This record gives sequence, C-alpha cells and structure tokens, in this order.
Amino acid sequence: MTRAWDVPVHDSTRVRDVRVAAEAACREARLDAHRTANAALVATELATNLLKHAGGGRVVVNLVDGPGADRSPAVQLVSLDHGPGIADVATALRDGFTTASAASLGAGLGTCRRIAGAFDLYSVRGRGTLVLARIDPAPAPRRVPARAGGINIPLAPAEHSGDDWTWARSGPLLTLMLADGLGHGAKAAEASAAAVEELHRSAHLPPADILRRLDTALRPTRGAAVAVAQLDSGTGRLSFAGVGNAGARLRTDDGWRPLVSHPGIVGAALPANVPVQREPWTARSLLVLHSDGLPGRWTPPEEPHLLTSDPALIAAAVLRDASSAASPTRDDTSVAVLAPECRTEAHDRP
Repeated sequence: MTRAWDVPVHDSTRVRDVRVAAEAACREARLDAHRTANAALVATELATNLLKHAGGGRVVVNLVDGPGADRSPAVQLVSLDHGPGIADVATALRDGFTTASAASLGAGLGTCRRIAGAFDLYSVRGRGTLVLARIDPAPAPRRVPARAGGINIPLAPAEHSGDDWTWARSGPLLTLMLADGLGHGAKAAEASAAAVEELHRSAHLPPADILRRLDTALRPTRGAAVAVAQLDSGTGRLSFAGVGNAGARLRTDDGWRPLVSHPGIVGAALPANVPVQREPWTARSLLVLHSDGLPGRWTPPEEPHLLTSDPALIAAAVLRDASSAASPTRDDTSVAVLAPECRTEAHDRP
C-alpha cells in the first residue's frame, strides 16, 4: 500500500517531524544507513529553510520507483511554500553556501543537490519555492532526467493515501497511470496498489486492454478511478483512456485542454467500451494526470522555466498552486506528469 507523509512546517518542532518521516520512509524502502543519513540531512535542510526563509510550508515524503530496472523504491522529498522566493538561485545552489546558524546542520541546498540522486528547484520572487530531492537505493550510472514524476498526499491524518501513480516502459511504449481507490485510507490504498502492480505486468498492451487487465486485478478490492496514458515514441502519438473521476490535461501547441475519462469504476463497473483518445506528442507537449482531490478549477502551469523542470516538481507546483491554507485539499490527492524527452536540470536553467 502507498505510505505517504505530508508534514506541515510552521514551527521549529516540525523540523524533527520531517526528519523522522524521511527516516521512516528510508526504512520502508530498505535504504542503507548512509542513504538514510543523507535523507535525514536533506529533510532537515528543507524544513529549516521553510522556517527561516519562507515563513513555513510543508514537506511531502513519498516512496517512488528508483532509477533501476528492478523498481527498488527511492525516497522523494518535496518542499513547498508560498514564501517570498529565492533572490539568487545560483548562489543558493552553490555547494557549501548556507544561511543557517552555527547551531544547525548548515548543509545548504548545494550539498543536498550533490548527495541526492535527483534534485531540482523552482522559485519565483513573491510566489514561493519548490524543492525536489530523491534519495535512490543505489548510485545511478548517470543522471538521466526523468520523463515522468508525481506527488501523492494522504487526507490528514491518514498514513496511507488511497491514490497512487506509476510509469513503465515496454519497448517504444511509455505508460503513465494514476489510480484513485474508492474512498480513502488503507482499503483505498489496497486498490491503487493493486493497479500499480498490474500496470507493470501489462505495460506492453494498449490502454483499453490495460484497463481490462486492471479491472480483473482490482475485483477483490474496492475498485478505483484510473487514467492511463501511453506514449509511443515510434509514432509520436499519445493514447489516453480513463474510467471514473481521474482527470487529465494535455498541453499542446494551442494551449491546454482536458482529456475526458468515461464514467465507471475499474474493478466493479468497467464500461464495455472505453473510448481511447489519440493525440500528437511534440517537444512542447506536457501531460498532467490527477485525482479528484485536486480542485476542479486548478490552473495549468505556464511558466517556461517550470515546464522544463523535473516532472515531479511540476506535479508539486500543480498541487501547491491549486490549494492554500484557506482552501486545503479535502481528499487523498495525487498528481502525475509526463514530460518530453529533453529538459535541463535546475543549475542549467536561468
């Protein structure tokens, strides 16, 4: 089942809570002591920065598939705030630079970037900062920018999110799936976890067939709303099929537009025929899948630098900007993003 940690950081006592969450995630992922220490350092730095520079925020800790073919889980930490932003990102990312007091770890974001398997940062003056760090189970042979990523938060105070997402490759096919188990909590998480496992067995199939396989796999569970998007790199086409209230929006050369899911429940009431939408995929395309925990009128991202970020960071931006302290999410919420092949890392962007 999907364990997720969503830790609000508004006073100094929550710094420890973020570190404890990161260490708990490392135990779930069975990371070694060295990587667990790295995760604790990153967690402490992100939480401390929220207090010192942003007036507070939140840190979301998720288990995600690592870069290896065996899908050994990695620990993903995302810091989100609505603070003043970072005046000089290049300086803030310099290894060894920190504004922390002598009493703190003083690691600095540059150190976090160096020890993380993946790292990205996006900040806008007056609008806040997003920081992503992923601690992998083993060193990757080289850092290859991900093409898919996401973020997942449970409805407080639940430990498990009823949502889940994953992606898989099979030859020229790259398939992104998001599942929203009915309800929330452990039973909903069982449904979405079953969907994730079946997707990795069925990624060689087209979306409509994947949904039929998922329907069989989810019958012992509550069932779920599911969105499946499949990119064929050989043809440059994206195919999408969805059942239930899982949402999707596609960025094209003409702007953003929704992709429509069909009424039903995967695992309980799958429609006899699920329409499949097919769209061209270009270097400007971007796909966002989301559960119904996201407000219906969320605004897609348009900032050019954000759109070249790690997909998980884009997903975090969608989540952050769709909710606020005055309008918090009211359900398990997940966002998953599929991005084009070529993007740059944070330190390469202006």
